[in-house]
Order: sequence, then C-alpha cells, then structure tokens
Amino acid sequence: MNPQSQPKPIRTALIGTGNIARVHAEGMQKLADRGSIVAAVDVDPERLAEFCDKWDIPNRYTSMTDLLAAEELDLVHLCTPPGFHRDQAVEALRSNVNVLCEKPPALTLVEIDEITAAEKVSDASFATVFQHRFGSGAQNLQRLIRQSALGAPMTAICNTLWYRPDEYFDLPWRGQWLVEGGGPTMGHGIHQFDLLLSIFGGWTDVTAVAARQARPTNTEDFSAAIVRFENGAIATIINSFLSPKETSYLRFDFDHATVELEHLYGYTDDSWSLTAAPGHDDLVRLWKEGLTGQPSGHASQFAAVFDAIEAGEPLPATSSASRSTMELIAAIYASAFTGKPVASGEITPESPFYSAMDGSAAPWSDVKASH
Repeated sequence: MNPQSQPKPIRTALIGTGNIARVHAEGMQKLADRGSIVAAVDVDPERLAEFCDKWDIPNRYTSMTDLLAAEELDLVHLCTPPGFHRDQAVEALRSNVNVLCEKPPALTLVEIDEITAAEKVSDASFATVFQHRFGSGAQNLQRLIRQSALGAPMTAICNTLWYRPDEYFDLPWRGQWLVEGGGPTMGHGIHQFDLLLSIFGGWTDVTAVAARQARPTNTEDFSAAIVRFENGAIATIINSFLSPKETSYLRFDFDHATVELEHLYGYTDDSWSLTAAPGHDDLVRLWKEGLTGQPSGHASQFAAVFDAIEAGEPLPATSSASRSTMELIAAIYASAFTGKPVASGEITPESPFYSAMDGSAAPWSDVKASH
C-alpha cells in the first residue's frame, strides 16, 4: 500500500478514568499502530493525573465540554457510570464525534431513544461495548448460520450465573434503579443475551420473573425469562448475582448441531464447542476451519470500530442493536413485575417501563434494602 493512502491514526479520548477505563487503555495499546488515546476526562484531578501518567495520555480535562472544544477527535469512549451515558453521548454526537459507550448504554428506553435522535442529526454514530460479538467463535457461528449449514434454529440457553457479595454494593450507584438501571439483568447478563440476540436475531415476546433474594439492593438480584424469536426459536435466560460457582454459558441448538460457549468474563476459541447431529459430522471440520484465534474482548471490538470509522460506516454494535437489547431488558422487567408476557414493541412511551426499568412496580419497592 502506498504510505500516502494509509488511514490517518484514529484519535480517541476516554471519558472517566475508573476501573473500566483501564480495560479500554489496555485494549487501545494493542491497536497502537492504528490509533491512540490523546486525552482523558475525569472530575477528580488526582485520579485523572495518576491515570494519564500511567498510560502516557498527554491531554487532561476535568470537563467533557472543555475536551470537545479543544480536541479534534474521531471517537470518545464513555467509561463513566450508567447514569451519565445519555447526556455525555448526546453532547459528543452534537459535536459530531463518534461514541463508544460502556454497557448499559442508557438507563431506560427513553434515554436510548434520545441518544438515537441525537445520532440521526449528527455526522457521527453511537455504539455500545458488546465485545462478545467480536471474537472468532461468535463470528464463526454467524458465518455458518448465513451459509445455512446448521439447519433451523430450535432452542437456546443463556445463563449469566455470577456471584456478587454484599460489599460489592457499597458503592452508592450500585444496586439502584435510578443510577444503575437494574441488577444482573441490566448490568451483567446484558453481555450474554446481547450475544444471543446477535445470533438469533429479533425477538417477539418474553415471559419472565425477577426477585430480590438476598443482596442489599433496590434492584433484583436474580431473573429468569423465556424468549421467543422471529425465527421460531425459544430461549431461556437466567441472570444471577447469587451463584458461587460462576459461569457464563450459552447453548444454541440447531437442526444439525449444538454449539456451546462456556466462559466467565471473556472467551477464546477453546471456550466453544460444536456437537454434530448424526449424519452431519462434516460440521465439526467446518467449525474448526472457521476459528481464527481472535478472543472476545475490548481490543477485538475496537478493531471493528476502527474499521467502521475508516470506512465511514456506523460503529458496531450499532445504536439499533443497542436499542433491541435494551428493549429486551425492559420487557423482562415489565413481564416480571406485571406477571404478563410482553411483546416486542409493546413498551411505548405511554408505558411506565419506557421511562423507568422497574416501572415503579417492583414488589419490594416500598421495602428498603438493608445489609
């Protein structure tokens, strides 16, 4: 390639320098030949200075507004608590700067719709960090589905069985509807069932339960759902803070094969397996041939985001994909708290679950959580 035709290095900035920002910085180091973090923002000057010194970030701001006014940026990474995402995303989009937002992308459907509205009148685009979509295992499964090699989708299991002790909720924004948006359904299982949605596509309806079994939260600490998809498949989803043996487990059953993924916070090719139905042993070979060794993780998604920026295309995972995943979360809560199935598209602006994930209807709403 002619050096003059090579893309310019992508200039990014981190908003927030807490723990997840470290993961973003590590991921960006793996793509140092394509872009760099040129600035960071944090309201705590000491934390900001310590972080920027560690990661060799030259420009430092205590205000996102000041950052956007001073820097020419291709992308901002929102690494702040969920309650800040809507306002920060809208501000960046109004400055025509692309946004890659940590999950959950917003607290409610009204907030994600406000982000989407800002995106529509911007030259930039919005995406959520759903890094499990970008490992070679997930990419390989999608390839075989496109080729119709696996036959019709039938069933799926999607479990996020994690453990969080009481002290995890000592941070004031954890376990609160108004500042975190929900419990394991909103903030933890979201990664697994977003991957499920990326594989099975659009969902039609959900029936769910949710409970606050043990943790000192105002949100649920457990949920379970049955989801039907447009392609006819049916999946079960469990999200838990209560499981000492932690695992993330997805199983996809097709006519011709079962594909399984078991990991905790990120997968490699070895985390996946394919079991062929009788008469379809060739699928084992096809599966292995499609694996490239790319793990899930932030760096894998960053590479795809950089590809999109260079091509002038919407960032993956798109605002539309983010909205679909958020709608499923809202529907799980709505079904759990009303005791009724909820259809896709049913939660309109008139629904209490459009502007609050709990719809002010959690059965323990009037009972204060305590340690």
